[in-house]
Amino acid sequence: MEFVKEESAGYLVNHMARIFAQGLSSRIKPLGLSTGTFPALLELWDQDGLTQRDLVKRLDIEQATMANTLNRMARDGLVIRKKDPNDGRAQRIWLTDHARGLQEPAVAAAMAVNDAALAGLDPQERQLLMSLMRRVIAGAAEGNPLK
Repeated sequence: MEFVKEESAGYLVNHMARIFAQGLSSRIKPLGLSTGTFPALLELWDQDGLTQRDLVKRLDIEQATMANTLNRMARDGLVIRKKDPNDGRAQRIWLTDHARGLQEPAVAAAMAVNDAALAGLDPQERQLLMSLMRRVIAGAAEGNPLK
């Protein structure tokens, strides 16, 4: 059996993800952000005050990776941790005013990357691509068949 990378969904998705990440990185770096912190920021901009466990589950990443990301975010003045009033073992993650102020330019940067990367597709093709990606993600999430 021959492996043809141009016919490998995994290879193509990984390559495309790197293209998006490079584009996003160049646009958000001037804001003091990185592609590593961006997903957590998106979740916290959507719902501030989540726990580390919430973020791990929503982003489907390892606990240790999330802990390191949150440490960097705290160091960079993007988040603060506060004890959960209902669970002494948990801490809630709250955005700083600085991080809240970065939402509009950071989201605009992400939208610009999406628009540039998908410029070769017509609106129907964009919708189809997005729909198919959501289906693959949902299918992979059901029972974690890829792990």
